[in-house]
Parts: sequence; structure tokens; C-alpha cells
Amino acid sequence: MKACLILLVLVTAAFAAEKYPSKYDDIDVERILSNSRVLTNYIRCMLDEGSCTAEGRELKKTLPDALATGCTKCNEKQRATAEKVINHLRTKRPRDWDRLITKYDPQGEYKKRFDAMEAAKKV
Repeated sequence: MKACLILLVLVTAAFAAEKYPSKYDDIDVERILSNSRVLTNYIRCMLDEGSCTAEGRELKKTLPDALATGCTKCNEKQRATAEKVINHLRTKRPRDWDRLITKYDPQGEYKKRFDAMEAAKKV
């Protein structure tokens, strides 16, 4: 029984370590998306064209892994926020979206996965 409890604690700790930090989950993403200047600064950060805030550095560090793993380490809030940002960039800032895709998804594999998920939601 004691060994089972220890194993459960270890598995729980390992699972928790497999998630991205939630430190920035409460950032007002709507405010960022609605402010062209602020959003442009984040995009420049992601493209190595400008300085980064602490949040921008964390996003820049996490984004490649999140893309590669399909956001499996994201919590629900992070997943919803990512979807909101992607949809905003695709519809309102397509040129910036294309530039980000070129940098972070040059083979287009993550974009295909996202497009397939979006298509499945519409069915």
C-alpha cells in the first residue's frame, strides 16, 4: 500500500512537470489583440526583430515545443488562448501570421494539424 502511494505521488509529480507554467495564464489577451502597437511588439519579439517582455520570452521559449507536441503540455486556458490568438492572427493579421508560420513551421506540418482540427470542429 505504501509503495502504491509513493508511486502515485511520483506519477503525479511527473505529470505536473510535463505541463507548461501557468504563471502568465491570467494575462489579458483580448487587450493585447485589440492593441495594434502591443501586438506588433509581441510579433516582433517572436520574429527576433525587437525586444521581448518577460511574457514574450516565455512564449518564445515555449512555442516550438507547443507546436511540436500539439500543445499537449498546455492546460485548458493556454489551449483556448492559443486558439484565440491563432484565429486573430489568421483573420486580422494574415501577413504577420504568414511570417510567423515561415519561422516556426517552415514545412507547414503544424499548420496542417491546426487546419484539420478546425475543420473537425465545424463538422
